[in-house]
Amino acid sequence: MIYFDNASTTSVHPEVARVYGHLVSDLYGNPDSLHALGRRSGRLLEQARERIAASIGVQPQEILFTSGGSEANSLAVAGYALANRKRGRHIITTQIEHPAVLQTMRHLEEEGFRVTYLPVDGKGCVRLEELERAVTGETILVSIMHTNNEVGTLQPVEKAGALIKAMNPRILFHVDAVQGYGKFRIHPKKMKIDLLSASGHKIHGPKGSGFLYADEKVKIRPVMFGGGQQNGLRSGTENVPAIAGLAKAVEMVYGNLDEEVKKMYSLKKAFVEGVRKIDNVVVNGHPDEEGAPHVVSVSIKGVRSEVLLHALEDKEIYVSAGSACAARKPQPSDTLKAMGISGELLGSTIRFSFSVFTTMEEINYTLQTMYDIIPMLRKYTRR
Repeated sequence: MIYFDNASTTSVHPEVARVYGHLVSDLYGNPDSLHALGRRSGRLLEQARERIAASIGVQPQEILFTSGGSEANSLAVAGYALANRKRGRHIITTQIEHPAVLQTMRHLEEEGFRVTYLPVDGKGCVRLEELERAVTGETILVSIMHTNNEVGTLQPVEKAGALIKAMNPRILFHVDAVQGYGKFRIHPKKMKIDLLSASGHKIHGPKGSGFLYADEKVKIRPVMFGGGQQNGLRSGTENVPAIAGLAKAVEMVYGNLDEEVKKMYSLKKAFVEGVRKIDNVVVNGHPDEEGAPHVVSVSIKGVRSEVLLHALEDKEIYVSAGSACAARKPQPSDTLKAMGISGELLGSTIRFSFSVFTTMEEINYTLQTMYDIIPMLRKYTRR
């Protein structure tokens, strides 16, 4: 089996699975309980918070555990906007954000907020001049993703943060770093980022784990209510096994980050060079080190994406026909449309996404398989 859908979810690292399994079986106390088993769980929770905070250079109390990136995005955007609506009701984002951000923006529009959706260029990158023009006296929040989940484009978040704060230091900057965290060293304090979202299952951690970094000065309104855990911002008994597993995944990924990222870039380079040998193929976004190391978006003229996906699946090669975050809802990609990808290619795009476990043998086998099956698929495609 060859798994090239790591931008959707990754396999759990064996060391993470060991930690998770041990805690589920043997150390299952509620971290809010006063007895010894609960106190041990509570210590694990705080150790995880410290480890994750250190990975991005922030204070442990600025880390809020969530069920994943989608919840972190929703809490950051809606939680901040609703808590600060008296200061202004204008928000800026881009046309190619994750659905967790875009759908939250739609909800806020229904609540009376005005949202500006910035366009992107042909590589999927936001233009800073567009951002500068969009800022008004009513703007309270800007939300721009770090790494696009469909084509791997890296956004100029550090420059955007500097621009935003130069124009108005009171405007908050949120970054969806779900695809960038664990691939890059991200330092919110240096990059003028006030809110940052990340997810565990994108970095070989458990599903159901993630976090939101919120600067200690940021005021957020909770969207979940109950026992008042995590300073009342995210009620509910903390999922200690998943959180400890997330912390272990962070330790693993950042312990050898530079070497692993270099390896993924070399795999990406080999794959891009190989796939370009196929006639009428377009590689979307930045196919080199200007883009993410783990995502390659390929449009193959004359072959429907779902047809190629299932043909590769028959060979036990697993890829994505787009973002799996809108799973089983086949429709043209908003990201590709915003990039200006032609209509005939919108439905012929496949995403290949790699991990630290991907090998060159898997790359070569996949390329050879594509060389063999794409001419046949084109031959039998209805015109």
